Amino acid sequence: MTPAPANASTSRGAQLARGLSKRCARCGSGKLFRNYFTMVPDCPRCGLHFERESGYWAGALAINMVLVGGVFAVVFVIALVLTVPDVPVGLLLAILVPIMVIGPIVAYPFSKTIWVAIDRAFLQQLDPNERPDERPGR
Repeated sequence: MTPAPANASTSRGAQLARGLSKRCARCGSGKLFRNYFTMVPDCPRCGLHFERESGYWAGALAINMVLVGGVFAVVFVIALVLTVPDVPVGLLLAILVPIMVIGPIVAYPFSKTIWVAIDRAFLQQLDPNERPDERPGR
């Protein structure tokens, strides 16, 4: 398993599309999760190590919050526009609370692969002292 060079001939858009479809941003492999909540440490096809440093997944947490918060905001605004001036608060809560409870669970694996794709496509070039796609200590 020889790792491909960093960002080798893969456009930023293609890397992001792979992240959106829960695939490896580098090679496109789709076997990245042992189960719904457990991501493998390395890509089984190309060997890309996913957690580059301690706290790496904070970006995935932010993406998860933005995704779910965005869905919440869109549903809330649409509901308000459709029901003003007699807003059915109980019905609105019955719709919005499950979105905020179930939404983060549904978005969890996607947020991780999207974060890996954003990191590879945009952020890895920021630190000239770091060699891309390496495990710490290698």
